[in-house]
Amino acid sequence: MSLPQPVEAEDAERRLGLVFALTAFFLWGVLPAYYKWTAAVDADVVVSHRILWSVVFLGIFLGLRGRLGEVRDALLDRKRLPMLALSAAVISVNWLVFIWAVTENRIIEISFGYFCNPLVSVAIGLIVLKEKLSRWQAVAIAIAALAVAIQAVALDAFPWVSVGLAFSFATYGYLRKMVAVGASPGLMVESVLLAPFALAYLMYSGIWLQQDVLPLDRPGLLLLLAGTGIVTAFPLALFAAGARRLPLSMIGLLQYMAPSLQLILAIFLYGEEIEPMRLATFGLIWVSLAIFTTDTLYRRERRPRGGVA
Repeated sequence: MSLPQPVEAEDAERRLGLVFALTAFFLWGVLPAYYKWTAAVDADVVVSHRILWSVVFLGIFLGLRGRLGEVRDALLDRKRLPMLALSAAVISVNWLVFIWAVTENRIIEISFGYFCNPLVSVAIGLIVLKEKLSRWQAVAIAIAALAVAIQAVALDAFPWVSVGLAFSFATYGYLRKMVAVGASPGLMVESVLLAPFALAYLMYSGIWLQQDVLPLDRPGLLLLLAGTGIVTAFPLALFAAGARRLPLSMIGLLQYMAPSLQLILAIFLYGEEIEPMRLATFGLIWVSLAIFTTDTLYRRERRPRGGVA
């Protein structure tokens, strides 16, 4: 009679993981709305605040969980620190492009970039790690490349926001895979490494450029700037908790939730126009993702039970 209990416990863990992951991707999907509220402040200043407040809130979160030792160990590790310094630089660029694009009403381009991200990750695996592509993965990447090329030619502008976000986040993912450190402690290390530069930039902007980098006369805006640390740390913690409980195939499917929500926000809440040709390129990306996801799931199902997951 006691045999079903482990199965029930596993099902409960998966349901909990699904709640965590769905919440994380939902929060990432509506994140542009948060940065719309901080649009009165320049994107570079917002990024600086995001870095500094991430140190504060991640420090509290990890301290309460007794994991600050992982941060200290990573900071003192000569092998891991250079890679984390590089990933810190890459994610700071990603944050800057993202927040700038939100303030410039280019959320559709953000959505396109994050739809492309899984395919760029595969391309990085091919180029850097010499991983082999299946025939259908190659087709999916070719279709995605065609979509980007069409945007560049037909819309008379290279989609640098989309490409920049896709490549920076995929590169960040690759760099973090190379370092043995947890998601939250790793982000804490990156934030600590970036913090001196963020603080120096705020001082430079406030003193020499006479920018209002600390809007004490607008407490609501100041709270929003402080909250950038929470909106950075909280979804990441939820995602990490969900990823531990769910199969990679499910995480792979759920990741499309965020750019889908971003596209919905852009069109229906903020009134961004999507030209017919741009919509066609989204169609190409969706086709390529359907091919890529179907092939990935099929190949995973065909693996032997004892194979590497």
